[in-house]
Amino acid sequence: MASRASDIVPISEARARLSLLASKVVESGSEKVLTRNGVPYVALVDARRLDHYHALEAEHANLVLAEDAITGLREALIGSFVPDEELDEALGVQPAP
Repeated sequence: MASRASDIVPISEARARLSLLASKVVESGSEKVLTRNGVPYVALVDARRLDHYHALEAEHANLVLAEDAITGLREALIGSFVPDEELDEALGVQPAP
């Protein structure tokens, strides 16, 4: 989502208006980007939205793991395996005696 100019606040100004800015974030549902020396630095985000972002991140990680598992199963079904020595080296473990 693109930030509007009204959603970008210098951090020096935010110090004086933090309570007001936080209220606006909660009421409007939009984020406020705080800048430092004119460069985006941190953001004020409604805590419920942050929880949602974290849930999306976890869901994405689970989807990536599931896709990797499916790829591995497909490769196993066609008989494509990594030799034990190559797997040990990739994992950084000592080969079994």
